[in-house]
Amino acid sequence: MRRPVLAALAAALLLAGCSGGGGSDKPTLTPDKVMALAKAKLDETSGVHFTLDSKNVDASTTGLLSAQGVLTHAPAFDGKIVVQVAGLKPEVPVIAVDGKVYAQLPLTTGWQDINPADYGAPDPAALMSPDHGLSSMLTATTGLKKGKTVRGGAGNKEILTSYSGTLPASSAAVIVPTVKGDVDATYTVTDDHELRQAVLTGDFYGTGNTETYTVTVDQYGTEKDIKAP
Repeated sequence: MRRPVLAALAAALLLAGCSGGGGSDKPTLTPDKVMALAKAKLDETSGVHFTLDSKNVDASTTGLLSAQGVLTHAPAFDGKIVVQVAGLKPEVPVIAVDGKVYAQLPLTTGWQDINPADYGAPDPAALMSPDHGLSSMLTATTGLKKGKTVRGGAGNKEILTSYSGTLPASSAAVIVPTVKGDVDATYTVTDDHELRQAVLTGDFYGTGNTETYTVTVDQYGTEKDIKAP
């Protein structure tokens, strides 16, 4: 009576061994490889929804506080940006396309062609540049180390892994052009290699203070025909 039971047990153990003990079949990737895959995903998508938030920007600083909108690979941007100028914090509708940035400035009528650097902000459309945009930050980051893996996102359905390293100032300038020195960077990437969040901390305005910018990217595959106003 024992022989059939022992035979079944042996077969079960053999199958478990052949399947790797029930573990994941996905190969273990180095942090650099994950960043390369995340860059490719961002470079290939038609567009994304983008948000940016800041912390510790001094009240006397002229600079970027927040932004939200749609980025496409035209490249183009359609959304709103909050800048701090002379203590004021206006929320400004912005369209960036064809190398120009248009804004509906406070106390003016219609759209104005502006230079975003005058407000401590980048050309938002440039964020989708494969060579100098968000995706290029991923592969420019050095000393990458893998952090924790957790569940998150809508309905807690995404598997998110963090990676931390050092981002050169030349690459961080896509967020704030006046950045001084390298910054600390932490990226959150999904199991499908989509960049979900980037947290950058450093001296962005040359004041000796430390500011933090958090970029969130989602809704890959977004399509929108953005035109100059």
